[in-house]
Parts: sequence; C-alpha cells; structure tokens
Amino acid sequence: MSDVLLGADLGTSGLKLVALDLSGAVVAEAEAGYEVERPMPDSAETDVRAWRQALDDTLREIGAALGGATIRALGFSGQMHGAVLVDRAGAALRPALLWSDRRATAELAAWRTLPAADRAALANPVVPGMTGPMLSWLVRHEPDVVARAAAVLLPKDALRATLLPDADPRVTDRSDASATLLWDVAGDRWSAAAVDAAGIPGELLPAVRPSPDVVGTAELPVGEVPIVVGGADTPLALLAAGTTAGVQINVGTGVQLLRPGAPARAVDEPLVHTYADVAGGWYGMAALQNGGSAWSWVCGVLGMTWPELFDAAAGARRGAGGVRFAPFLAGERGGVAGPDDRGAWTGLHPGTTRADLARSAVEGVISAVGAAFGLLGVPDDGAPVVLTGGGARSDLVQQLLADVLRRPVRHVRVRSASAVGAALLAGSGIGVDVVPRWEAGPLVEPT
Repeated sequence: MSDVLLGADLGTSGLKLVALDLSGAVVAEAEAGYEVERPMPDSAETDVRAWRQALDDTLREIGAALGGATIRALGFSGQMHGAVLVDRAGAALRPALLWSDRRATAELAAWRTLPAADRAALANPVVPGMTGPMLSWLVRHEPDVVARAAAVLLPKDALRATLLPDADPRVTDRSDASATLLWDVAGDRWSAAAVDAAGIPGELLPAVRPSPDVVGTAELPVGEVPIVVGGADTPLALLAAGTTAGVQINVGTGVQLLRPGAPARAVDEPLVHTYADVAGGWYGMAALQNGGSAWSWVCGVLGMTWPELFDAAAGARRGAGGVRFAPFLAGERGGVAGPDDRGAWTGLHPGTTRADLARSAVEGVISAVGAAFGLLGVPDDGAPVVLTGGGARSDLVQQLLADVLRRPVRHVRVRSASAVGAALLAGSGIGVDVVPRWEAGPLVEPT
C-alpha cells in the first residue's frame, strides 16, 4: 500500500472507519462503539467527546494496520438530524441531541402553523427528531446554553470541528442542511420563515459548503491529513453503491428506501422526505425506524440468533399460518404508520409454532417495506432494486422483497457503505477520483 483515503461514518451507536486504496478496495477498517444516553423520558443524547474518542481509537487501529501508507485525505459521513450547540472554537456546550430524541413534539406546532406556501417549500414530513424542532426545544428549555452558542451543527460537523480548533467550525453541507426542517427545498436555501416561526436565532445556522470541500488539515495519529466537509450517511451510501437511478433499499437497524433524482419542489403534506445529495442533486427517501431492530427484538423473545430466525422462517409456510406481525415497536414517522403505533402479533391460534412466529416477523417487516416503497411513486417499469445492508443478506429476505415489490432485486455487498462514500468524498476533495470495488449478488426475480 502507498496512498489511501479514509472515510469515517459516525453512526448512532458506533463509528466505522475505512481505508480505501486508490483502486477502490477497502484495505483496512475499524469500529468503536459508544452509548446513547437517556437522561429523561423520550431523550437521546451522546457526548461529543465519546465520538472523538471513538475516532481516535479507530485511527490508531487503522494506522497500525496500514503501516507506512500515506493518508491522502479524510471524509466524514454522519447520522442525520442531530443538534449540537458549539462555541466559536467548535467545542460542544452540551451533549448532542440525536435523531431518536422525541422531546420536541410540542415544538412541531410552529411548523404546522406556517403559511401553506412556506410549509410546502420544506418538502418534508414534520417529525420531532430533526434539527429544527430540537433546536427550538433547546431555545425554550435551555436558553442560557443557546445564548452561549456560536452555531448549531450536525453530528459529523461537530466531530470534524474537534479536529480543526483553529478553523471556523460553523460549516455544514447541503445533504445535512436539507434534513433539518429549516431548509427551503424549493429555493435550496435556509428557510427564513421556518427559522422565524420556531424562534431560532438565525445566526446559529452554519454556512453551507460543498461536501468535498477541504476545510483544513489536521494532525492525526496517522499524520497530517486534509479534512473535507463530508455528508449525510444515506446519500453517501448511494455514492458507494453507485446508485444513480431506480431505488436503493438499505436494510439495517431501520430501513431506508432511496430514490435518486427526485425533483426539488414544494409539496403539500409530504409523506416522504426530499433531501439533497452530495453532488448537487436530490433524492427521495421513505424511512422505517423498525427494520432489523424489530428482528432483533423477535430473536430475543424467541431465543434465536439472526441465522436461526431466518432459517426457521424459511422452513415455515408462506403466510405463517395466518399469523401477522406488526413491526412498529418504536412507532414510525407517518405514511406507513404513526408515532403512536406499536408492534403486535395477531392471528395466533393453538397450532402456531415458533417457526410461524419467525416467518411472520420476517414477512411483517417486508410488508412494511412494500408499503413504504409505494409512497415513493416509483414507475411500474420492473427495474431492478439495489439492496444494501446486513439485513438484506438473507436469501429469504431478498426473495420476499422481490415478491412484495414485484420487481427483481440484487444485493450489493458494500462493506461500511457510508464510510466508503465518505472516503470517496475525501478523494474528490483533493482531486483523486476513485471507483469503489464491491461484490454484487445474483439477480433475484419475483416468483
């Protein structure tokens, strides 16, 4: 190895770091976890210092694995929608609020009472775990902290700022800015109407720069490395898989259905999200909070591992003997299900077996994915769907998805897709274009 690019994906419960050589191969990777703190009901927070510790730990591990390789640049991918208040030096003034925080429910009234044109220009469903409502909650409940803040940053921006103490930390990119409920999608700029209605100090909003822009050079355990702005995790997963048309479905803890090339237009009462990508365009997204997380819960209840769950489900009858599983254990954002909906098994009878319960759990999540797919308005052209994520490795899941979507699917095996996308951004920032290498599974046709 001689030259490599680094990509860090700041997830909700862990950070993944990959090293990508200039042939597009992942040559090293490391991962470190951290806790999501819940200091009060409906809260979800993480100390930014835990993110930095995870980055430092993975950088040391990657550095040892790479030997004498030259690190050309580092890019960041991040969980979306968070809110981190920082001072002028980029130091966090309190723990970050995360996308799963639900305390800002009352603050949503400010968005719902916007004039119709201003509300439609946001082109996104109104949910409490987005940056705008959470910042509005902070203005209301922690005004002293807000008064000391120089900016509100998204998670990956707050982590990047810890590496560059001498640079202006007040920077984000379109892919994250567009997912705050403070972005005028139709006008491609901050929404003055939303900012004013929510009572948010406009000076807290960061500058928006292109995702590949180099914002400084950091002294890291692997040497001096140029740092680029970075982007949100879902468009970077699209970048890594090379999906520019059709639909890509990522099956992980949650499920994200992504449609590149979506139009940026005002939408009355939107059921799906419209977000900016990292290359100047847009994509539509229908998201389920309950995907692999629901399967993990079922595994715990049934005393099964994931492979055992899918094996049992594959051996059971289609339709699970009439048993149905609603996977909405944590509620949903709307469209497919609402925030107050919950999970359930129904149709149980004396003949129900553990295999039936397993089968119904798999079919229940797949059915929800099918409903979410319908919200995207995808043309009925039978085009193949790209699958990514660990939850899509199962042959049964792939076949059920092909059947419910009524079109062929293909699983693309991209290791740490969002982190790979971040590394590709890092290369773009220094003028090095790399094509990622990944393995594609067989095309699975609907039965």
